[in-house]
Amino acid sequence: MRSIWNGAISFGLVSIPIKLVNATESHSVSFRQIHTEDGGRVRYKKVCELDGEEVPQAEIGKAYEDADGSMIPITEEDLSALPLPTARTIEIVAFVPAGEIDPLQMDAAYYLSANGVPAAKPYTLLREALKRSDKVAVAKYALRGRERLGMLRVVDDVIAMHGLLWPDEIRAPEGVAPETPVTVRDAELDLADALMATLGEVDITTLHDDYRTAVEELIAAKAEGGEGVPAPAQGEESGGGQVIDLMAALENSVRAAKEARGEDAVVTELKPRATPKATDTKKSTSRAPAKKTAAPAHKSTSTKKTAAKKTATKSTAKTTAKKTQAKAPAKTQTKKSTPRKRTA
Repeated sequence: MRSIWNGAISFGLVSIPIKLVNATESHSVSFRQIHTEDGGRVRYKKVCELDGEEVPQAEIGKAYEDADGSMIPITEEDLSALPLPTARTIEIVAFVPAGEIDPLQMDAAYYLSANGVPAAKPYTLLREALKRSDKVAVAKYALRGRERLGMLRVVDDVIAMHGLLWPDEIRAPEGVAPETPVTVRDAELDLADALMATLGEVDITTLHDDYRTAVEELIAAKAEGGEGVPAPAQGEESGGGQVIDLMAALENSVRAAKEARGEDAVVTELKPRATPKATDTKKSTSRAPAKKTAAPAHKSTSTKKTAAKKTATKSTAKTTAKKTQAKAPAKTQTKKSTPRKRTA
């Protein structure tokens, strides 16, 4: 890999000659501007506003535009004369835990390569010290005419440096968060947790740029004289709509994630586990029918007992009546038989 900067790491009194190499590269598809009428290439010309003439690159310099619009020329000699201790040095100023670096500050990434055989020993010393301390180094360096902040860490067996934005370059997130008060229930958080667990982890090396692939396929199809890639059918595109039922959307998301992973799509563990307030509401709701149900149960029991008593009373009364009826005819027969004997 081609180096873009040569200098040294200043580690106390130890100086480590290094080369700076880009650690990333862009794979995005670039386009040119054309005249849509005839397909001709549209190019930009650098023209002087005063004489209207095109200016070659060798005659283009730098200037600072003042508040009144006037230009203050600044030459490369002016900049090189400024006191810049880090002009060719990555000066380590501190070692801190990696968690203290805000990811918002992360900028471009570089690999630091030992420049020459004598640099191998101090380079390895710094690398192993970073490994054992489990910390990162905060450093200052100069690149492309300005002083920058950097973070050194170990990647495999190489020291990598991330350019960092200065703290005052990070904007405060004022007015970004929702201003409307929103209450999130525990049941919704449980479903969100279940969705996170279902999606699980991923090998980031397996991820790729689907849009770039589609653009390359479109270009290939156009180059062969075709009309390009057919547009997706309506309904395949997702996103942009408002979520009306958050619980249903979460449940459907978990179900879809499970199906994508080849798991059982039945969402059994996603029954809402409500907040204490919601639990009280549910309990009061569930208790109300229980009381209503329980009340008739008591009534039915007492009714049965009353009915049983009434039945027992009726049966007792019937039994008594039968006994009375049985005795009554006997007396009547006796009285009737006596007159017959007298008549005879």
